[in-house]
Amino acid sequence: MAKATLTISSKNYSSWSLRGWLLTKFSGLAFDEVVVPPDDAAARAEILLLSSSILVPCLRHDGAEIWDTLAIAEYLNELRPEAGLLPAERIARAHCRSICGEIHSGFTTLRASLPVNLKGHFPGFKIWPRAQADIDRVCTIWRECLDRSGGPFLFGPRTMADAMYAPVVTRFMTYDVKLDAGLASYARTIMEMSEMREWIAAALLEPAEIEELAIRP
Repeated sequence: MAKATLTISSKNYSSWSLRGWLLTKFSGLAFDEVVVPPDDAAARAEILLLSSSILVPCLRHDGAEIWDTLAIAEYLNELRPEAGLLPAERIARAHCRSICGEIHSGFTTLRASLPVNLKGHFPGFKIWPRAQADIDRVCTIWRECLDRSGGPFLFGPRTMADAMYAPVVTRFMTYDVKLDAGLASYARTIMEMSEMREWIAAALLEPAEIEELAIRP
């Protein structure tokens, strides 16, 4: 069987690429990276939220081509159920799918106001009320999950939900979003994963810069 490939864009800026990459890493499926440079017109449009469709990341495996992060997660869960991308218990599985769907399709103000930028750090960043409402909702989701599961990840062991919310954790770090002790502990757990350290190390080496995302407070 041919090795899987995962097409991704900028590791510094692309939240969707990070999600797909983490999902594939969590699954244990071996894959080769195919990197589309951020100066590619289509990749740039997606990173800057100017595209109506998100075609990166794209997983190709055994004749399948999957380019939506939720579809990638479900495909990998079918392929590697032992990886635990979804919780074992029915109600927890439904909850996991629900919060993944919410981050997949919502929080547009958060995305636009606090774009992913792993090289950046903006202490004291001004957060507008509509973005704060999105932040508050994310914190509610995390708190409810952690209260039910006991942590350290949202559903106890790590699942697709942690991959889907990992870019939000990086946003909170970049823009100095204040978290209570429990949520800060969860954020540290995500940032300290070996997969996240590997991704961030590569992101910091990227030569490309997107000027529109070089936000200053």
